[in-house]
Amino acid sequence: MANVIKLRKGLNIHLKGTAAETKRVVGPCSEYVVRPDSFEGVVPKIVVHEGDRVEVGDALFVDKNYPEVKFASPVSGTVKAVERGERRKILGIKLQADEVQKYHDFGQRNVASLSADEVKNALLEAGLFGFVYQLPYAVSTNPQTTPKAIFVSALRDMPLSGNFEFELQGNEQDFQTGLTALSKLGKTYLGIGKEQKANALLNAKDVEVTIFDGPCPAGNVGVQVNHIAPVNKGEVVWTVDPTFVIFFGRLFNTGKVNLRRIIALGGGAMQSPMYVEALFGTPFSVVLKDALTRQEDVRLINGNPLTGTKSCLDDSVGVKTSEITAIREGAEANEMFGWIMPRTNQFSTSRSYFSWLMGKKEYDLDARVKGGERHIIMSGEYDSVLPMDIYGEFLIKAIITGDIDKMEQLGIYEVSPEDFALAEFVDSSKLELQRIVRQGLNMLRKENA
Repeated sequence: MANVIKLRKGLNIHLKGTAAETKRVVGPCSEYVVRPDSFEGVVPKIVVHEGDRVEVGDALFVDKNYPEVKFASPVSGTVKAVERGERRKILGIKLQADEVQKYHDFGQRNVASLSADEVKNALLEAGLFGFVYQLPYAVSTNPQTTPKAIFVSALRDMPLSGNFEFELQGNEQDFQTGLTALSKLGKTYLGIGKEQKANALLNAKDVEVTIFDGPCPAGNVGVQVNHIAPVNKGEVVWTVDPTFVIFFGRLFNTGKVNLRRIIALGGGAMQSPMYVEALFGTPFSVVLKDALTRQEDVRLINGNPLTGTKSCLDDSVGVKTSEITAIREGAEANEMFGWIMPRTNQFSTSRSYFSWLMGKKEYDLDARVKGGERHIIMSGEYDSVLPMDIYGEFLIKAIITGDIDKMEQLGIYEVSPEDFALAEFVDSSKLELQRIVRQGLNMLRKENA
């Protein structure tokens, strides 16, 4: 029987445009773009040049600090260009894809018979080890770390998030193989939601299954780590996205790298919210062809509305693109009498609007902040939506003031920016909490290097 952990703090935000469980497959396109920035904490070093030929699985770049950590090409073809920005920062690697794809064969392997070193070396060789993240710092890990535990959260509960159970359909065997591979590297925990009924989740082997019963952000892996195996100074916990578990399983079952994934297209500005199957590196212009209701006054988001990043059609499917969201910018909104109106179609956590009388409904919110940045208010707002054993407001103040000792005492090693996404949403001070937390984590990582 799976262990059940009940959470009371949090907030579910129901938005219009949830993806319907129908899938469209995005076929091959002529050009793909891999952006190293999607791998947090990695300092990329290019190992290919313009005109080079690559196969699926060949390394495009490595981590400069850990050259053994390679990052695989999603397609075979020719390196068309290496895009660079200020100070020659690598922005993207353009690949001209072959009509017939050629795969680097790493060989099929029976995971059950492999040792921990053999599993790790297989992931390193195939350019997939960089998909493993870690706490503290919420960055791509390196092979020199030894995990206290490994966490996989199959629960996605952010607004407009994709349903992993839908993505899992047809990939159950690869998912189980990936879990078995991770279990060789350390004690592995699989977190699921109380509504999830897939047999591949409830009866997963070689892992400890925990059911989280509570509102968003119960699906955040940081929340799950906090309740099962909190991270102390000097300890490391690995975290792996459930989609990456499928990638790992495909490698061992087929001997080939296959980075195709299911992406939820959602939001009020999406013509037909649905799922698409696309390859890592596919341009958004291809994925979203004829999908948007309009081109003007639309905020395109790489990810969900709370933790995603502002994007555009020139972007491409990245390592964390489980959703692509389109909502109205709201720049042209003109509300008579402003906040004094009842606003039955606007969402409020404080019952400032009369919408709370409407019961559970879906809201078509836009991207407006509706207020300006001001001094931090110690009101307990963060703690009401942060189901972790930390003092969120005091931690944010410690980061802003650069007090490293205080940050450590207040539990910064346990958090990642996404854990503060809901706190940022309800924050009366309109502070960019996720950016502040990332700055604090980068500060500590540099200090402890």
